[in-house]
Amino acid sequence: QVQLVESGGGLVQAGGSLRLSCAASGRTFYGMGWFRQAPGKEREFVAGISWGGSIYYGDSVKGRFTISRDNAKKTVFLQMNSLKVGDTAVYYCATDPRGYIPTIRSQVDSWGRGTQVTVSS
Repeated sequence: QVQLVESGGGLVQAGGSLRLSCAASGRTFYGMGWFRQAPGKEREFVAGISWGGSIYYGDSVKGRFTISRDNAKKTVFLQMNSLKVGDTAVYYCATDPRGYIPTIRSQVDSWGRGTQVTVSS
């Protein structure tokens, strides 16, 4: 498995930006993704990047969020712009051991503990 530690969450006003980071240790080959979970809601896919660099976004964040990774530093980033109140959630980093983009929970073998993102109106 991979150990994951997220950082970069916080409180921001609507329209603002945040950059999340996820540092990994352990196994080196994996696809990486970001999920989020708001109170009372299911955990949902946000964005992901495969080992080969393919990228995929959830419909609600397309055009606003950008995912990237630094394989040498075992770190994945999520740049979040034009944040909305509806983006408020705990954001989790996750890995897919197949190297693909994890889009559903059953594809994930490791989770971070999460970082809180709160967007105020």
